[in-house]
Amino acid sequence: MAYFAPYIDETGLHIPSYQDIINDLIEQARSIFGQDIYLEPDSQDYQYISTFAVKMSDTLQAIQFAYDSRGPGTAIGSGLDGLIKLNGIARSPATYSTAVETLVGTPGTVVTNGVIQDVSNYYWNLPASVTIESGGTVNATVTCQNSGPIAANPGDINIIATPTYGWTSVANTLAAIPGTAVEADSKLKSRQAISTAQPSLTVLEGTKGAIAGVSGVTRSKVYENDTDSTDENGLPAHSITALVEGGSDADIAGVIFKKKGPGCKANGTTVVDITDQFGDINSIGFYRSAYVDVDVVINVLQLTGYQTQMTTNIKTAIAAFLNAMKMGVNDIPVNNLYGPALSVQDLSAPVFTVTSITAARHGEVQGTTDIITVFNEALRGNTEYVTVNVS
Repeated sequence: MAYFAPYIDETGLHIPSYQDIINDLIEQARSIFGQDIYLEPDSQDYQYISTFAVKMSDTLQAIQFAYDSRGPGTAIGSGLDGLIKLNGIARSPATYSTAVETLVGTPGTVVTNGVIQDVSNYYWNLPASVTIESGGTVNATVTCQNSGPIAANPGDINIIATPTYGWTSVANTLAAIPGTAVEADSKLKSRQAISTAQPSLTVLEGTKGAIAGVSGVTRSKVYENDTDSTDENGLPAHSITALVEGGSDADIAGVIFKKKGPGCKANGTTVVDITDQFGDINSIGFYRSAYVDVDVVINVLQLTGYQTQMTTNIKTAIAAFLNAMKMGVNDIPVNNLYGPALSVQDLSAPVFTVTSITAARHGEVQGTTDIITVFNEALRGNTEYVTVNVS
């Protein structure tokens, strides 16, 4: 295209490209200094002109970003953060993985500011003070020092990093509950779209939007049983049942209380008592995710250019795919795992092909049948449970 002055019309802001700008500057130079002036890329004059063209293009790109930041669909970063405040939501910060540890030692031993190391060299903080009970053990929740989805399988967090007299050993019997990375723009935009349902015509949509808008909530699903009998999921009559990942119990219960319809039971095993403005106590229930870890076995035939890092990339892609699946009642076809596995390479110049994939709930027999989750379950990806066999 030829150079044109930037303009705005009904379709948005239009700016010339860097190539259009430099071509126009070259033509302007020729009209001033003569058509015989040497302006090939190896000339000093061309380099001087290109410096101005880059700066002009950079400025126009910045103007484009500023223009796009006026709406949530195209805004990014801090611009998006400012816009979503109008919807009463905020970007979810990074959270930290947690796990339940069993400390073993001499009864009465006090562990102060204890730190435990796992097999991957991550460090986990104990509460400020933990006292080993009369039976010689005590359970305590540890928090990873690094934010994000740090995984730890049973038995992985087992090294005493701050030795204390009387404290002899430590281990986690259950897998850690992974933290989350700072909410990405794409996820935040999706949550913003859901949150706009809060002022909707139906109470159910408003409840779904309000829960999705709670700070720290990463995934959620709301079921409604408006019949007079228990439904196929075992949920009581005339109830709503929220399944929520992330966020604080109090914040989630608070928005459910404000948004649910009158005479509708807020069902769930996590129950928070909310006191209304008249002093009446209302018990609001919802469910936390029952996580389903998945074992995946991928057989890969390496082609020219395959490197060891590709194996790690495949594991990471599979785990991320499972963590992004919707919660609740689902049939997840094992064949859907081919997509994320293949996505880690340039498909126009592949360096491997996937010959087969099997999967199953953790500890169960591998197969190709769908993985079925029930109403209160959520899949959880773990790179430690992904096996890549390369041949």
